[in-house]
Amino acid sequence: MDSIKDQLAKLMDSGKVSDMFSQIMKKDVMSDPDVREFLSEHKEALSKEAIERSASELYEFVSEKKKVQNRSNSLAPGYEPKLILNNHRIDVTYVPTRELLSRQKEVKIKNRIKSLYMPKDLKNARLEDFEATRKRQDAFEKAITFIDDYLESPRSYHKGLYLQGPFGVGKTFLLGAVAHELSQHGHSTTLVHFPTFAVEMKNAIGNNTTEDKMEKLKRAKILMIDDIGADSMSSWIRDDVLGVILQFRMQEELPTFFTSNFSMDQLEKEHLSVTQRGEREPLKAKRIMERIRFLSEEVEMSGDNRRQNKS
Repeated sequence: MDSIKDQLAKLMDSGKVSDMFSQIMKKDVMSDPDVREFLSEHKEALSKEAIERSASELYEFVSEKKKVQNRSNSLAPGYEPKLILNNHRIDVTYVPTRELLSRQKEVKIKNRIKSLYMPKDLKNARLEDFEATRKRQDAFEKAITFIDDYLESPRSYHKGLYLQGPFGVGKTFLLGAVAHELSQHGHSTTLVHFPTFAVEMKNAIGNNTTEDKMEKLKRAKILMIDDIGADSMSSWIRDDVLGVILQFRMQEELPTFFTSNFSMDQLEKEHLSVTQRGEREPLKAKRIMERIRFLSEEVEMSGDNRRQNKS
């Protein structure tokens, strides 16, 4: 495919330049509002001869601008032409379109959200899409408060939230929405589905990667642990994995969120205190809960199962 300059050269070589080219320049190029504005802004720097010598550049600008507007095949997809002054001549450069900049911005935002074993579409969660019903209003308001406080003073310690309530009331969605809002302001967040992470940790014993996996959660700038208490937990996962992660985050005062179907009291007495073998270890459970209570504020969420309603 010939370039615009090649097309214009053929036109001029064909002998039709006196009629067709002058018609094109007058009708399509010189009447273009962006061209007229550019020439007006640089009238002192551009002579008549310089404008004439820049005919192909002006033609390229108008032609490519129309392609971008019509969403047809342009020379540089995702970019739009821009006229510039180059050594007293007119030249064309290409700059990203608003759509491309918007897509690039969204990619950067999503890349700040590290999602481990979580639903893929969670990165699309938005606060404006969260339905703050009466039974979920308190959680929504506390989430907004955390965001405002954190953005105002990110180096200070801020308690996360322990969102507890039945399945499908929007606990995980709210975590994703908070993560997205923080990411828009340049802050990274790590979300992890804890039951799946626990299985992965057991599988990692054989290839000696348990420490690497734990480090990602221990040192995450903001950590969101989803569905804690959903599956029974071995003593090793409870004490040497979860306990170590939470101890580090408590000492370093790193913001940490949780979601659970259990209240804090239920998590301690009905889940953490009983091992997979059925042994009761209330003191070890209490130690875990001391860390969770230090790191987060318990907030109840209730209402209809929104996942069920969507099906």
